[in-house]
Amino acid sequence: MTDAPGGTAGPSPEVAQDAAHPVRWPVDSPIAVIGIGADGWDGLGGPARRELGAAEVLLGSGRQLALVPVPECGAERVSWPSPLVPALRGLLEDFRGKRIAVLASGDPMFFGIGATLARLVGAPALRVLPQPSSASLACARLGWPLAETPVVSAVGRRLETVLPELSDGRRLLVLSEDEHTPARLSDLLVRNGFGDSAMTVLEQLGGPAERVAAGVAAGWNLPPGDALNIVALDCVADPDARRLTRLPGLPDAAYTGDGQLTKYEIRTLTVAALAPAPGELLWDVGGGSGTIAIEWCRTHSACRAVTFERLESRRLQITANATALGVPGIDVRGAAPGAFGDLPAPDAIFIGGGLTQHAMFESCWARLRHGGRLVANAVTAESEALLTALAADHGGTLRRYQIYRAEPLGGFTSWRPQLPVTQWVVVKSR
Repeated sequence: MTDAPGGTAGPSPEVAQDAAHPVRWPVDSPIAVIGIGADGWDGLGGPARRELGAAEVLLGSGRQLALVPVPECGAERVSWPSPLVPALRGLLEDFRGKRIAVLASGDPMFFGIGATLARLVGAPALRVLPQPSSASLACARLGWPLAETPVVSAVGRRLETVLPELSDGRRLLVLSEDEHTPARLSDLLVRNGFGDSAMTVLEQLGGPAERVAAGVAAGWNLPPGDALNIVALDCVADPDARRLTRLPGLPDAAYTGDGQLTKYEIRTLTVAALAPAPGELLWDVGGGSGTIAIEWCRTHSACRAVTFERLESRRLQITANATALGVPGIDVRGAAPGAFGDLPAPDAIFIGGGLTQHAMFESCWARLRHGGRLVANAVTAESEALLTALAADHGGTLRRYQIYRAEPLGGFTSWRPQLPVTQWVVVKSR
């Protein structure tokens, strides 16, 4: 529930670029970032009112600007352009030398414009005066512990990012894009085996028009309400719903495609060897069905991945699988190494295809950051020999896995071996 542009779970590409080239802003004239609730001027404290009274330029959404009375704030009022992030640098430069105040919904640092500005001008150039966030107000109304309640933002993001957070008995909050988000969310829950989940829509929290509506996802038929809303979910899984956790090793049946995928036992071992940490970037070379990149990103909402696949049909399938499994932000590109371009250096690289292609390893190794991890799997004699030679040159650890699966044999059960997989794990230290 936010109308502050730039309010996302992580920096957009434009903001990431701006972070590398920040705006130099005088710290002796900080930008005042004022959190304002649905109760408007009445809910603001003395420091916030004084900042607004002294401002020469007031930036915010049309709804936010309307909450500040003209007699108390005579500043020039400027509504955010759309899209905001690409224009933000120029907007600030236009008003350099003037006292600027920025309005944000609730807590500016909670999926809001405050975090975007901090990346652009630096924290010392800001004075942030927050109000309670929509999550704080929602938990206060529901009696839920805020510290134990995950929050997913659907503002400027695909709603499917909710999916990795779903599990039976779990509670979470979803920040809505607009008044249509609750209905879209109910449909998503039904299609993914959570139709019995309880949904509570909280609108205009803290204001005179506050309203609460509740129902069950499978029977959700309430008309769209206010655009400023947050949805509370009390998750209930269908009895036959597939169990898809954040841990690696999703069932092979969770993926669609032409069968070109790392099977779940080896996939579990591979993602564990890659050792994802929040915020890290993976390059998945030879994406196939996208399994490694997808399960890397599912381990934490801040994990990022770029996958490289030469076949267009598989690139389309990776995108479809990533969306269906709740990580639609994966960047799907063409064949490696030609598609590496000017991408930022990854924290980890997985080579699952094309290992014996000329200069493939060398290209990957050159782009991997120092201290980064590289994991390569081999199933042919030629690629296994190459891994052995690379390990002799660069160190690391070689392992060989042999997986057996039980299959029926007449009226009995036999163990059928899968192709053995040789895995090389190495850290780039030089």
